Amino acid sequence: MSVNSEVVYCYERLATITARMLELSREEEWGELPGLETLCAALIQRLREIEPTTELSSQQRDVVRNSLISVRRDQDEVVRLVKPQLRQLLTGIASLQAQASLGKAYGGSH
Repeated sequence: MSVNSEVVYCYERLATITARMLELSREEEWGELPGLETLCAALIQRLREIEPTTELSSQQRDVVRNSLISVRRDQDEVVRLVKPQLRQLLTGIASLQAQASLGKAYGGSH
């Protein structure tokens, strides 16, 4: 694969993965998101390595631009859907910590 087409491929792949993340978030299927986030991070790292020395054609730049628009739109929606879940998780953790503190203070559980 040439470097130019690898850059385009990476951006298209990012768009595909973030679209899948959005689909999973809408279905409240949270378990696959960390793995997909790891794939995104690997693609971004690869882009950092190859993109600075890459000249893209006008058509390739258009593909990259459209991919980035899709990534941004989908990423914003994923964040909107995930935030309430994170708040709920943090509330649950705080509650468990409070219970553990009370248990220590009053001699443990019965």
